[in-house]
Amino acid sequence: MERHVEWYLLVGSAFMLSALLTWVLRHYAIRRGLMDNPNNRSSHLTATPRGGGLAFVLVFLTLMIWAKKFYTSSLLGIEPLDMVLLAGGGMVALIGFIDDHRDLSARLRILIHFAAAGVAIWLVGTPPVSLGSWVVTEGWWLSMLFVLMLVWLLNLYNFMDGIDGIASMQAITVLSSASVILILNGAELQIVLWLMLLASGVAGFLVWNWAPAKIFMGDAASGFLGFCLGVFACFTSMHYPIALWSWVILLGLFVADASWTLVVRVLNGEKWYQPHAKHAFQVLARYRQAQLVDDGLTPEQARAGAHKWVVFHLLLINLFWLAPLAWLASFKPVYGVFLVVVAYLPLFFMAWRVGAGKDR
Repeated sequence: MERHVEWYLLVGSAFMLSALLTWVLRHYAIRRGLMDNPNNRSSHLTATPRGGGLAFVLVFLTLMIWAKKFYTSSLLGIEPLDMVLLAGGGMVALIGFIDDHRDLSARLRILIHFAAAGVAIWLVGTPPVSLGSWVVTEGWWLSMLFVLMLVWLLNLYNFMDGIDGIASMQAITVLSSASVILILNGAELQIVLWLMLLASGVAGFLVWNWAPAKIFMGDAASGFLGFCLGVFACFTSMHYPIALWSWVILLGLFVADASWTLVVRVLNGEKWYQPHAKHAFQVLARYRQAQLVDDGLTPEQARAGAHKWVVFHLLLINLFWLAPLAWLASFKPVYGVFLVVVAYLPLFFMAWRVGAGKDR
């Protein structure tokens, strides 16, 4: 019981330290001129500091090292995971931090991303992929597939960080839902500590990132989040009672929106790597913002209200649609693929219905 109390204090400390460090980074960004200025693709109306998500990256990695030092005897089982989060996650965060200060070539960034993903899969390994009664457990092609998926996920998270609070909300709900599934299925609490440390750190940052955002996450933190979520998915589905398909379902909102939008843009002859503001959540935010302006709110009030409205409804989808299906997939992994299809069909329908990927 005493150990559990210490872990609760760690998680609480992650929240407070992250909120404090985000405040420090906000003033640093203002002094250094690290500002996101509005353009025709922006969802904000005024210049806003960026790079605040570095706070939860530093807090999470620091508290993880601190916990390892004092609880080594009980946490030996996840040493490969620690190495991946420190080495691979550090690489992703560092290249993102540099890119936040000066524009780096896309080729260099993607090279670092592949290196980090390669390190992760080499150290952690590839989880078994269950396709009904057929289970794929190994193969070089499977390792390559997971490296590609990890690179896609960390970049996807950067693409989807487009309105106030959305990337933070998604990370908190995914990590928290996965933690609940692990606990319900009788997993050891050590791995849950890592997930909740990161979730709590992101929550501390969300204090400043909630609409109207006082600071944005930045590439260093969004890429780090996507990388960590992918690594957690691989590691826990190999060693703990949670299916890989459960993670696929929990990540559904971002994966479905980004994937549908990408396919539509490519089919329309657009260059897939060009910046845009055509994701479903961005379309919904603009639609809601126009409604609120018509109701008499100022553009800034309408923007903040629209962002809150979108994030709140996506939160409901996460909690009451995706999380229960993810738990069911962990309980009945043989039906994992079927449950992924059930989970994603309404998400793809929503993206199609709002016109994600199209010019409007």
